[in-house]
Amino acid sequence: MRAKPGDRTKGLLQVGGTVFPCALGRGGISTDKREGDGATPLGAMRLLSGYFRRDQFVPGRSRLAMRPISENLGWCEVPDDRNYNRPVKIPYGASHERMKRDDRLYDACIVLDWNIRPRRRGRGSAIFFHLARPGFTPTQGCVAVTARVMARLLPLLSDRTVLKVVR
Repeated sequence: MRAKPGDRTKGLLQVGGTVFPCALGRGGISTDKREGDGATPLGAMRLLSGYFRRDQFVPGRSRLAMRPISENLGWCEVPDDRNYNRPVKIPYGASHERMKRDDRLYDACIVLDWNIRPRRRGRGSAIFFHLARPGFTPTQGCVAVTARVMARLLPLLSDRTVLKVVR
């Protein structure tokens, strides 16, 4: 994939001396991330932990804590809810993302520390590093790579890894 000049929904991820294509949010990169704007936040984000679908993706060795995705794992996206931008058990009363997705984007999904501590209402939730759709179509604000790239990167990642989004 080669980003066209001016295509703000595609980027490049550099790890060591290697560069990988990635998909970004439909809203491009934003310095003022808001819930629902579809933008990927500008800045440095630590990788906290990850999830994987045991039936679809084998994470292999990783220094990052990786947990299997269960049928009842969700992620709350309602700014006024007490569990905003946190994992929840579904069914859940407030709007949430289902982590075990049919489109397989979260077969391997890393939680980034965007708006985790402190959590600010309406500043964006569920900002993940996950698998890309074919053709690197835009995300809802996350950073996404192919399953092959994710499998290659996982052994190199830890909770000290920082993903930096730049313009």
